[in-house]
Amino acid sequence: MDNHKKKILHRMKIAKGHLEKVIDMVEKGEYCLDVIQQSQAVQSALSKADEAILENHLKTCVRDSMERGKNIDEKVKEVIEVFKRK
Repeated sequence: MDNHKKKILHRMKIAKGHLEKVIDMVEKGEYCLDVIQQSQAVQSALSKADEAILENHLKTCVRDSMERGKNIDEKVKEVIEVFKRK
């Protein structure tokens, strides 16, 4: 498994662990602000995973298109569309 994939999986597993904790906290009726803090940790871990995925996409797919001189506008549009959905 390449280093990039390991990095993404690590971030996703962190998010999964935080999410499982949030679910457990809600089930136990823990203090709302503690639940929110844990939920924010999930969102942060997912955001870091997204950043790593985007970095890899730019370094591989987009770079490849640029080197070949093909589909550059399409690749840029794809990235923009992802951010518009946020």
